[in-house]
Amino acid sequence: MTKADSETLSRDDLALTAAFLIALAATLGALFIGEVLGQMPCTLCWYQRIAMFPLVPILGLSLWRGDGVARAYGLPLALAGLALAAWHSGLYAGFLPAPIVPCTENGPSCTGEAQMILGLPIPYLSAVAFAAILACLILPKGHRP
Repeated sequence: MTKADSETLSRDDLALTAAFLIALAATLGALFIGEVLGQMPCTLCWYQRIAMFPLVPILGLSLWRGDGVARAYGLPLALAGLALAAWHSGLYAGFLPAPIVPCTENGPSCTGEAQMILGLPIPYLSAVAFAAILACLILPKGHRP
């Protein structure tokens, strides 16, 4: 193994570690909001959780084992989650003509002030998290010789 190979491996490990930590923070944040604060997620938030939650063990195990499995299994989940989060963000911002159907008066809502974290709505935070994970999984791939 040459010095360039070891630097590439550490770059890959750093990106995978960052992706794992982002997925872990997003998962723990979603669980805290739902279980501790008692705020039920809307339908689109549930779908995004379905894409985010499995990323924690996939990325963690791949990091621990040192194999490249994270990209094969993590990319489809991150892409699906990003697509859902982008759609949800578009609905929230009013860019898409449909109202936020899953967020109704009778059920959970993403439009209230209670759904803001760090001054940003949850759909935006989800989109940023999925985009960052996707970047961490894709970008290091281009550095290989």
